[in-house]
Amino acid sequence: MVRQAVRAALFILMTVAGLLVPTAWAQAPGNKHIRLTLVAESDHPRAGSTVRLAFEAVPEAGWHGYWKNPGDAGVETQVAWTLPAGASAGPLRYPVPGRLLIAGLMNYVYERPFALLADVTLPKALPAGTRVPIAAKLTYLVCTEQICVPEQQEVATVVTIGDGMVSPARRAAFDAYARAIPRALGSPATYQVEQGRLRLAVPFPAGAALGQAWFYPAAAGVIDMAAPQTVTRDGDRVMIETRPAVTPPTGRIEGVLSTADGQGFALSVIPGTVAAAQGGGGVWAAALLAFGGALLGGLLLNIMPCVFPILSLKALSLAKSGESEAHARREALAYTAGVVLVCLALGGVLLALRAGGASAGWAFQLQDPRIVGVLLILVAVIALNLAGLFELPTPRFASASGVGGAFMTGALAAFVATPCTGPFMGAALGAALVLPAVAAMAVFAGLGIGIALPFLLIGFVPALRRRLPRPGAWMQRLRHILSVPMFLTALALAWVLGRQAGVDGMTLGLAAVLLASLGLWWTGRRQHAGNERAGLPAAIALALACAGVVLVRAAPGGAASALPGAEPFSEARLAALQAEGRPVFAYFTADWCLTCKVNEKAAIETQAVADAFRRGKVAVLVGDWTDGDPTLGRFIERHNRAGVPLYLWYAKGAQRPSVLPQILTKATLTDLST
Repeated sequence: MVRQAVRAALFILMTVAGLLVPTAWAQAPGNKHIRLTLVAESDHPRAGSTVRLAFEAVPEAGWHGYWKNPGDAGVETQVAWTLPAGASAGPLRYPVPGRLLIAGLMNYVYERPFALLADVTLPKALPAGTRVPIAAKLTYLVCTEQICVPEQQEVATVVTIGDGMVSPARRAAFDAYARAIPRALGSPATYQVEQGRLRLAVPFPAGAALGQAWFYPAAAGVIDMAAPQTVTRDGDRVMIETRPAVTPPTGRIEGVLSTADGQGFALSVIPGTVAAAQGGGGVWAAALLAFGGALLGGLLLNIMPCVFPILSLKALSLAKSGESEAHARREALAYTAGVVLVCLALGGVLLALRAGGASAGWAFQLQDPRIVGVLLILVAVIALNLAGLFELPTPRFASASGVGGAFMTGALAAFVATPCTGPFMGAALGAALVLPAVAAMAVFAGLGIGIALPFLLIGFVPALRRRLPRPGAWMQRLRHILSVPMFLTALALAWVLGRQAGVDGMTLGLAAVLLASLGLWWTGRRQHAGNERAGLPAAIALALACAGVVLVRAAPGGAASALPGAEPFSEARLAALQAEGRPVFAYFTADWCLTCKVNEKAAIETQAVADAFRRGKVAVLVGDWTDGDPTLGRFIERHNRAGVPLYLWYAKGAQRPSVLPQILTKATLTDLST
């Protein structure tokens, strides 16, 4: 108690010393000790959209600003907004702070340039070209090691309603700011106060980089903030021991675990029993667990309609060829190599994009309608070939024997399987976000091995090949049957293209499919006739078809849900609903996500769930990630997910959500509101 009184007295003296500075000098616009600038991520946001704003702050040399919890001394920054009618602002989001110990006082501060982020939701009825002024008055404390000065600044910017475009430089800057904001850990941490020590256990993969970790409580009265912290690793958890506050906490506490390179995770910590660290728990334990989950998820992808026909034809072609054991193994290895290399390539590009500040997630390539268009052409051509519209006497893509055909077939299977993420893959791919790059790539390799495993077993286990049916006329009928799921896949891709690029974009994609199909049909006729250069029509048609889909452009769209009362997701709307004390179910989906659509039709958009949510006054927010919205991507990333689906339940009065399973049932949702 005496020490806290001394700290309080020192802080008062520092503040009074600052107040003795002549007022005119302290408040003069050119004499602020923190230079503030208000910047919008998009200068031309869409009406009704949520625009991200940054208060770019540059402290004067020797001065520092404060975190949300300033520590033993300091004041939290206050903001007063001036917004047009119908607009609303979310709370300030703070980057991970640093520590500054002065005369026994622990300060959570910013001594270098930093940025506070906030979201502003614009009115929906504004016409294009409308200028929207946004202003804010910030009241804050700025200090040196000797004095503190309270300051106020008014900053403003103007945005113009437009197409929502963001310049690459501005997006890179905002993504860098966002990386400094703590991400939600997802799993609750646990603490125990025992014999004058507070012991905190944080779930954290053993292979993830930790650096100089430190626990920052979000409010006073949790720990003795000036006391040292002992950080140890114990398998898949981080143990932190320190001295509790004079009156130890008893309920849930919030805080931030800072890790390597200024990164941090927002923690929701519940009281419980925390066993002392036991040591061990190898560095690769988390990677091994994620690898197993990805392996199982990849194996399940083989029953999806876009993968099963490809696997079936390769298996039957291997049985039909009657080649040697060595040949069967070579084909199996080539198929596996194609699958694994595509998964590694997609994973490598994903990690590179994220390292560069982008908010990309798994299946990121399907967020581009041009990629969807090319994939539509490919799947439709395969379906038409299976249906017998054209026959190529040269080795066919989906049923060719030989190492080259097997490799390309595996590559195709992996590429088209990415949107069909299975129930075991969400956590595994999410773990790759915090694992070192080498461990993360091992997880992506596990996904590829899982996809390739059935064909790999067929190639290396003769008993399995002998169980395959003998070749016969039935194989032609089977090919026609297998064309049906491929046609369904093409239909689904056309629907996704229409959702992304509108009717015009879908029409262009279907026209490209028709052009490619005619060219391949013509090529097949020429080859049967023995003409030279038989592949020329197909090459020209495919080139023109792919060039056509390159012209497709994304059309503006929004989330839609058949659940009554559902609203588009924004963090500002989420904060407003939480402030009203309402429970919130937030789900994140994409049109190309098969698991998402199954959950929506089987569980979310059902009458039982609608009735239960209505009785419980549950608000529903829908985040549509079909076009790769970076704002949603960053929010999804903060919950340690590599992509959709993501389902969050905010109980009444709760600030942190519960992350629901990726496979939902009606009972899972109806039980939430009881």
